[in-house]
Amino acid sequence: MFRSPLALAWQAIVLTCLALATSPALAAKDEAQALCDALETVQRAAVGPPPTAGFMPSYRPGPDETSLPPPLATAAFTYDNALAAMAFLACGRVSAARSIGDALLAASKSDRSFRDGRMRNAYRTGGVVEPAALPGWWDGDGGFWAEDEYQVSTAAGNVAWAALALLQLHARTHEPAYLQGAVDLGLWLGSGLRNDSPGLTGGYYGFDPVAKPIPWKSTEHNIDALAVARWLKSETEDGQWDRLARSTMLFLGTMLDEKQGFLIGTDPLGRPVRNGVMVLDAQIWPLMVVPAGERPAAWNGAAARIDATLAVPGGYDFNGDRDGLWVEGTAQAALMFRLEGDGKRAGSLMGSVLENRDAASGWLFATREKEISTGLTIDAAGAGGEFRYYRRPHLGATAWAVLAATGFNPFQPN
Repeated sequence: MFRSPLALAWQAIVLTCLALATSPALAAKDEAQALCDALETVQRAAVGPPPTAGFMPSYRPGPDETSLPPPLATAAFTYDNALAAMAFLACGRVSAARSIGDALLAASKSDRSFRDGRMRNAYRTGGVVEPAALPGWWDGDGGFWAEDEYQVSTAAGNVAWAALALLQLHARTHEPAYLQGAVDLGLWLGSGLRNDSPGLTGGYYGFDPVAKPIPWKSTEHNIDALAVARWLKSETEDGQWDRLARSTMLFLGTMLDEKQGFLIGTDPLGRPVRNGVMVLDAQIWPLMVVPAGERPAAWNGAAARIDATLAVPGGYDFNGDRDGLWVEGTAQAALMFRLEGDGKRAGSLMGSVLENRDAASGWLFATREKEISTGLTIDAAGAGGEFRYYRRPHLGATAWAVLAATGFNPFQPN
């Protein structure tokens, strides 16, 4: 049968469109938009429509729960919300991202007790007020308002993540307030440096009005601060950021163990913690912060290390006990492989991540199993209860999946 050149051209266009519609890249973007739909639904319910500034809840009730435990019911963790702002940017939803960014700005400038520029590890879900409200719950048995000591404390890594979210917002909107907010948080981070050894300390821990300085140094915190310092130096061309970048980079060098990979950090006396515990994010985040041509060659063994020590069917565990799949961390690994040029590994991990979607909320669960361990404690002194992840819909896991699906690097301009 004769077909005109025009008909053949249209047929080629149709076939091309069908191929594109089923391509892995477009499918991943569709998945990202679906996850952002689910995030924005909860944001509007908890905060209101943009431009209302506010924080999103970090967790939703799990499949076997009618409500969250009281300490989580109103908790909007700073780290999770910073990631959610980036996820919205990755989906092109700038107004939704600004809602969180404006809340982070407000919280950084209006603390109820302190005036040194610190941020808390969590804030109260909902529209932001000044001073920024902290999460808590009414203890009916004791007859008092209760708060969680970790949530009202300040971890340096969470301050860094807030700064990174503001930098991402500035890169997209060119709003000066976002850059200035990141500068202010970067200056606070720099106050944690010590002249006698590289790296910054952990922050502050304890209830108001007395929160004690955390003496140990975290590898993860220093990775985050290194990203902030590098970005601020590039953006402002201000040499004041060299010290923070140099000190945190030197610290990471001292934390890389030939057998164990990046150690978790130091003890309060500054000695490297060699307890055999490897955690996933500390192994792969450095590769997202420092481009391949600028990083030490030894860093490039991260993929082999996590495969040998942390791999579980479908992805990775938080630590080496391999008691289950950590959805958030597996999404982080998917992004790392994608940025390192291994699209096949990234696609396989994303397939596993997306199998853990909650039908009710559309968010991703924190874990595939009912719960997994981390080897960490809740409090900063190592004396509290064990920190565990549970199979609850998690803002952080969902946001990381969006970043992985879109190839959005949270540590660098995109």
